[in-house]
Amino acid sequence: MFNGITLHSSVETTPGTDASTERADPESYVLDLKLNARVPTPNRTIEELAKVTPRLPELLPGLAAMAGPDAVSPLFTELYNTKVRMLRENLVRLDLVLSRHNFFDCQTVMQLQHPQTKRKALLWQADMDVDCDGSDGDRLPTSLGAPTNFKPFTSFKWNKKTDTPNPYLPGTEDRLKKAEDEVAAKTTTPERKNDLRRAINQLKTEVATLKKFSFLIGTTDPYIVMPGAFARGKDAAKTGDYAVVVFGDGIYPAIVGDIGPNDKVGEASFRIAKQINPQATPYNRPVSDLKVTYLVFPGTADPQFGPPDLEKLSARCQQLVDEIGGASTPLYHWENIIPTPTPSPTPSPTPSATLSPGSTSSPGASPAATFAFPIPSPTPK
Repeated sequence: MFNGITLHSSVETTPGTDASTERADPESYVLDLKLNARVPTPNRTIEELAKVTPRLPELLPGLAAMAGPDAVSPLFTELYNTKVRMLRENLVRLDLVLSRHNFFDCQTVMQLQHPQTKRKALLWQADMDVDCDGSDGDRLPTSLGAPTNFKPFTSFKWNKKTDTPNPYLPGTEDRLKKAEDEVAAKTTTPERKNDLRRAINQLKTEVATLKKFSFLIGTTDPYIVMPGAFARGKDAAKTGDYAVVVFGDGIYPAIVGDIGPNDKVGEASFRIAKQINPQATPYNRPVSDLKVTYLVFPGTADPQFGPPDLEKLSARCQQLVDEIGGASTPLYHWENIIPTPTPSPTPSPTPSATLSPGSTSSPGASPAATFAFPIPSPTPK
């Protein structure tokens, strides 16, 4: 099937009565639907973790003393219980049933603690999907476009520091006005008005949020997305906690920048995805296999959020990695790829420049005027 489910089908018949009678009987024409799903067993030892990330024991030697059967987190069972519950709830809507890829997207979840330093870490192994969400008019006043399912918000946010409007505010205000105009139209049906009123309430909230806050930017900021269920309970990780992503030979500093759905694991910002795999796009994940290790340090979020300081991010992640036994290779060093605009003494047209993760720009370059992603026509939903 389209979502990777193996389908075994057959048609069975039995003799019936006349067609008029059978047409009226709901039990005369029945499809029995049964989905069989094997719930995976989590990795428990450093050797099993190395099956996912082969160089993990070498890159982070301290994990050997922290991993073990007792370190497996109840979050793994909770995750798959949630997946199974969602399967049961959506089985009559096959377009909503989790794909094979998304059902088997997590290899393990472990709650670790270093025996000497007592530094805690939440580890999971998964694939990597791409998150392109977020916007910040203060740092990047030009829109980078909007791929499908784009949201200009992230869970990590802070009060705006300038009067420069969010680049996605005009489009949101335009959708709000169109929805209000349609509600006011005499030709709009009552059912449609009910839908529009709900959309209007949501759009008003979005407008107010975009006016007040700034957010991380998926294209430029290194962050990961964590399932909402991982952010609950004692010693849970939270938005803003520092983290590292381990893939291949690299260790990449990050923060928990967004909270995702409870039934899916394995997602990082486009900035990280593009660094790991240059072929990554908003629609092409950088790692499809379960080959990525995510390590979050609970309780390490700064008390006040603000624009990312990439130098501080590197230093803080290095300190936390040292507290779990250190790393055998230097952590990747992120550079700021958001150009700093230089004020012009007189108004003049701004030349276009393309901004993409990993690109460099000369001092005084203007923010990109072209789009990184296609922008769909705004319509109220």
